[in-house]
Amino acid sequence: MSSAETHSETQSLSGRLTKAGLRPTRQRLALADLLYAAGDRHVTAEQLHKEAGEAGITVSLATVYNTLHQFTGSGLLREVVVESGRSYFDTNTTDHHHFFVEDELRLTDIPAERVGFVTLPDAPEGTEIERVDLIIRLKAKEI
Repeated sequence: MSSAETHSETQSLSGRLTKAGLRPTRQRLALADLLYAAGDRHVTAEQLHKEAGEAGITVSLATVYNTLHQFTGSGLLREVVVESGRSYFDTNTTDHHHFFVEDELRLTDIPAERVGFVTLPDAPEGTEIERVDLIIRLKAKEI
């Protein structure tokens, strides 16, 4: 990538963060670059921390967690909790669902139009349904 393309990408990420109400700090920009450079993906905080280290970005795991939660709170990511203590952060914030391959600890997208619900329960009084998140858990077939 040329330095002009790198500068343009950094400006684009900076604009995205600013528009989301976040100050584009060096660490946020570096982590955003890792998150969004490869298109839509699912990543854990630990995976992103490892990628940062491999890219020569010095950042603590706590900073990675804080940044992911800030991005989620600002609408830049979706957090997908697959079980207690295991969350993935999804760069695709559109309405969609997920397969979770349990023996591989891998999350993949299911387009929203591929899933239909005949009925949903009524929301309790004073609330409304914001969205429906479906996780279909998979495992390898036993032979």
